[in-house]
Amino acid sequence: MCGRFEQSETPRYYADALSAHISEQLRTLGDSSPSYNVAPGQRPWMIMLHNGELLFIGMNWGYRTPQEATVKTKPWINARVEKALTGRYFRHMFREGRVIIPAGGWYEWTVENGKKQPWYVTKRTDQPIFMAGLTNFRPDVEQTVETGFVIVTEDSGAGMVDVHDRRPVVLQPEDALLWINLDTPIEEAAYIAQTRSIPTEQFVWWKVDRAVNRVDPNNNGKHLLTPVSESG
Repeated sequence: MCGRFEQSETPRYYADALSAHISEQLRTLGDSSPSYNVAPGQRPWMIMLHNGELLFIGMNWGYRTPQEATVKTKPWINARVEKALTGRYFRHMFREGRVIIPAGGWYEWTVENGKKQPWYVTKRTDQPIFMAGLTNFRPDVEQTVETGFVIVTEDSGAGMVDVHDRRPVVLQPEDALLWINLDTPIEEAAYIAQTRSIPTEQFVWWKVDRAVNRVDPNNNGKHLLTPVSESG
């Protein structure tokens, strides 16, 4: 799954990594602060394609139905790619709310000596990642329900399974732009999410300090990405 991620760069940086041409048409809605430890319930950037321009929106990480909100059910933060198109929670988002969540990498956890050990996962190359996401937010529409996004996940496959059995669907820039383009047919979007995720061998991961486990505005620096030794 994906329970935390790092999003410390600017919208311009992520837009340029997607496409030099389309980054000229860039708008932001709301606010988001650079973070090395984005947690559920916070409001990082998500990216939509709206009226031909990239729209960066500060949006709550987490989604629940109005009924769930009434009884204060804990929001969903991930959606399995196997069920995203057909499941009752997310199929309306799959048709009208496909988004990308830009990041430098994400965190996973193992248990060592009874304690949660965080790992940072990132691309081997010095490039951002674009995680497939879904949202119930609609630009230019007045909404009276809670809005938020979830990250689409898949089986980890060989290698990364030692860290966790699920991982985000991470797309190449060209596939990310197809994913968020609502002119892309539903069937093609489903195919992209199910078959075009960047393979595990293009990632690297290492242990980081257990300070990552604590969500704290004052505990949010680049030092959280520093590898720790096997004995640390």
